[in-house]
Amino acid sequence: MNIQIFGTTKCFDTKKALRYFKERKIPVQFVNLKEKGLSKGEYNKVKQAVGGLDAMIDTHCKDQDTLALIQYAVDSEKDAKILENQQVLKTPIVRNGAKATVGYEPDVWKTWD
Repeated sequence: MNIQIFGTTKCFDTKKALRYFKERKIPVQFVNLKEKGLSKGEYNKVKQAVGGLDAMIDTHCKDQDTLALIQYAVDSEKDAKILENQQVLKTPIVRNGAKATVGYEPDVWKTWD
């Protein structure tokens, strides 16, 4: 199992996800989205695994202006705008190879081998 967790150090759900894997002695690579965001390839794999962009966007994020800009952008520009403004993504984003979840999803993680 090769777990990557993308989130922020202040996010409560990200802390819970890190604790979930630590308690099960599963090694994790933590990526702080404030320091280094998702690459375009990682972003596309997560988007595909979770069922599209709508599942990844946090409609309650602090930056409502940027969120509105992204929601009303043409589809061809949305991905580029999100990669520039990753603070609008739900956290944590947990990846295990081709599988991924957005948010705190321990029931899904239990099924990963």
